[in-house]
Formats: sequence, C-alpha cells, structure tokens
Amino acid sequence: METEFVNWLLSGIPADPRLEVGPGDDAAVLRPPPLRRTVITVDMLSEGVDFLLGGNSTVEAVGHKALAVSLSDLAAMGSRPEAAFVAVCLPRHGGDASGRKLFAGIVTLAEKYGVTIAGGDTNSWDGPLVISVTAVGSVLPGKAWRRDGARPGDLLVVTGAFGGSFLGRHLAVTPRCREALVIAEQFTVHAAIDVSDGLSLDLSRLLSASGMGATINLSTLPIHADAVTMSRQPGDSRTPLEHALGDGEDFELILAMPPEAANQLVAASGTSMLNLPLTIIGEVTADQRLIAIDADGTAKPLKPQGFLHEF
Repeated sequence: METEFVNWLLSGIPADPRLEVGPGDDAAVLRPPPLRRTVITVDMLSEGVDFLLGGNSTVEAVGHKALAVSLSDLAAMGSRPEAAFVAVCLPRHGGDASGRKLFAGIVTLAEKYGVTIAGGDTNSWDGPLVISVTAVGSVLPGKAWRRDGARPGDLLVVTGAFGGSFLGRHLAVTPRCREALVIAEQFTVHAAIDVSDGLSLDLSRLLSASGMGATINLSTLPIHADAVTMSRQPGDSRTPLEHALGDGEDFELILAMPPEAANQLVAASGTSMLNLPLTIIGEVTADQRLIAIDADGTAKPLKPQGFLHEF
C-alpha cells in the first residue's frame, strides 16, 4: 500500500540542515545558502523510451540515472547540488519492490554528491515505470554558466569521451558536478552545456543560443572505446566518429572558454586538481555555421545529429 511505502521512504531519508521542513509535509521548506542563487532543473525518464529493464538495466540503475541526469544539468550551470525532489509512477504489479530499488539507486548517488532528498510524490498505474527528478542547486550571483555567452575566438573544451554510451554508460552516468565546481572557481567559462542528446546536436544548441557558429576539428574529437565497439557490431554501418557525434547519453560537458583559460584548463587535465580528460575540439566563430574540419584539412558543413523526442 502507498502509506506503508511512503512511510518506509521517509524513514530512510536523513535529516538535513538545508531543510527547515523536510519530506513528509505538504511541501518542503529549503534554507537557501546565504548569498547564493537557486538553480532548478527537472528531468523525466520513461520505461521504453529512456531505458529498457532487463539484464544490466536494473531498477537501481534507473534510479541512479534519474538523479544523475539532473545533477548533470546542474553541473552544466556551474552550480553546486543541494536538494532533489523525486516523483514516480510505479506499475501496479510489483510497484512496491520497484520503488524500493529505485530509492536505493537514488539515495546512494545523493549521498555521494551531498544531495538531500527533500520530497516528491508517488503514484501507480497500469503503464510502465516513469520517474521525474527535480534537482536544486546553488551558485554565486551572476556566476551561473549559460548557453548564450559564447564569443568569437572562444575555444571549445569537452570533458571525457563520446559515443557508444548505450553499451552501459547511459545508465552508469557520472555527473561532472565536482569537476564543474573546480572549473568554475578557477577558470573563465563563457558558455556551457551538457551532452545528453548528442555531441553535435547539443553543441549546435549552445551555438544557436549564443548566435555563433564554430569550426570543429574532427581529428581531435575524443572518441570513447565503446563507440569503436558499437561500430563493429553486426548491422551497424556508422563509424566510431559518427557514434561520437550523434549517440548522446554521454553526459559530458561542452565549455566555451577564452583561449588562455582553455589552454590552462586542458593543461590541468589528469592532475590532482582535475583528474579528468579534457580536450579542445574547436573554436567559436561569428559565422553562424557549424563546420567540420577533417584530418586532411578539408572543411565541410556539419549537420547536427542526435536524439529528439517525436510529438
């Protein structure tokens, strides 16, 4: 029954000083960190669209991902994670067990990143599992990263590597929250976005918001080993590069930065300060086109590729 399940949930959520009124009331009351702005994002995941249960795709892994993708949005704003609200629509059959497993995946990640679960909602129906997470972060006034600040001459820096995420990384998401906070504190970032739908597609969104274009050096693009593996699967006609540009679900960051800051940041890659691969993949241009440069120097338009929901 819902009452027993909700009581079980509430018993597993520790008290947190950021909550003046915690979960269990009609609404939560947050204590915003002093002299900081509030950042809010929401993501919804649906079984059959965003994940398929079975094999390594466990309900716990779905819970992890549901929170992780929202934390990735907070990272793309250069903000510090604070709290999360979780709403679930559980299948009537086996919903109690699924809900407990979801909570296990969520709370483990929340503890890792210092996020307090502030509340949410539960429901049941005859359809598949649906989960929505609203994440709350904080940032210093005027310091939130945005998509619309890229400038001509900025260099484009990416974290990690791309492509082939559906071999498992699409569920085992590592939000770049900690890295984003280090970068925000020490380097100038003019614009940022996280890669959820596809590297080329999300880059085009950043550029469109900024009214800019870019040239991308395909030879420098960091391609994940999973992209190579996927390209070798029977019936897959795409190259590793095509996977890297369009697969999505990488949840890495794209940063538009002044050249000096970008070069300093990349130089810090792999150090104790930033133990993370960082790569310069191109340059922002005033010409509002996205141009790809091949290894031989040939330039051609790059059509954004990635995942879009159909309505």
